[in-house]
Amino acid sequence: MTVRQFLPQFIFWLVSLSIVHHYTKEKCLSSSLAKKSENDIMWYKKEKMHAGKVYNRETPILFIGGMPRSGTTLMRSMMDAHPKMRCGEETRLVPRLLGMRSNWYKSEKEANRLEEAGVTRDVVDSAVAEFLLEIIVKHGKPAERLCNKDPFTLKSTKYLTELFPNSRFILMLRDGRASAHSIISREVTISGFDITSYRDVITKWNKAVEGMYYQCKEVGPKYCLPVHYEDLVLHPRPTLKKILEFADLEWNENVMEHEKHMDDISLSAVEKSTDQVVKPLYTDSLKSWVGHIPDDVMADLPKIAPMMKTLGYDVHSKDPHYGKPDQEVQDKYDAWLKTQK
Repeated sequence: MTVRQFLPQFIFWLVSLSIVHHYTKEKCLSSSLAKKSENDIMWYKKEKMHAGKVYNRETPILFIGGMPRSGTTLMRSMMDAHPKMRCGEETRLVPRLLGMRSNWYKSEKEANRLEEAGVTRDVVDSAVAEFLLEIIVKHGKPAERLCNKDPFTLKSTKYLTELFPNSRFILMLRDGRASAHSIISREVTISGFDITSYRDVITKWNKAVEGMYYQCKEVGPKYCLPVHYEDLVLHPRPTLKKILEFADLEWNENVMEHEKHMDDISLSAVEKSTDQVVKPLYTDSLKSWVGHIPDDVMADLPKIAPMMKTLGYDVHSKDPHYGKPDQEVQDKYDAWLKTQK
């Protein structure tokens, strides 16, 4: 490992241990917490304040994730349009920190070394939770409800429900062929993916989606809601009503007109979807992949991407029918096109 590779981990450890030290000191000083069991104590801590808003590990956080190019940016833009919700740009740090923590426990030897050093799982988990909460709370404007959108965060759905027991998760799902074509055509760099190869991208799409999907199923419908990108685009009103009910938010018409509220929605210039979410919902992207997937890859889809069938996509059709858009979707997009002429 080079110095450059080691430095971020070293900094993370220093900050995390500092947080844990501060957190542990506060617990010891609290006589009321001293009367609670050890498991209860770890959930209590001094509340955080940010611009007058109070946050802690019991704060309900909405996590939006899924494979890149599956509608995660669109979904978070719609949530950002809700007056009570703030998602903001991808932090990029959240999934990296979660991945780092996961790697520490992949090695039994490393896990034992941590325990022997007194760095128990409770200590690590407290540090990770504090670090994540600090990032989610302070990387954007304060709001009544918080949301985090980082695609691969949902690889840690089970773990995040332990850290934040009132959290909820939206798993964005999309036809793997469409996701792969979007990744390749828009040159979306993903670590470990060969974005010049449809076979490689679709194969790795399958592995990533499989892990997130079955974690979502395991934690159950109380915590995780799978949302198909095609449903969101074709039938936004009923889909969004279901999503807001799941997130315990009242209906607000702003979510149906996110493009009209872009002045209040913070976008990143480096996110590949930024240029797309500024306009109304449109259906062109659903079939943009048609005619681009090599025949040999199409023939092998049942073998290299079995999750497509699990998710309900027709792997045998070269031009599948996803459904007819609701009339209001078509009318709004047609009206928008007239303004562009």
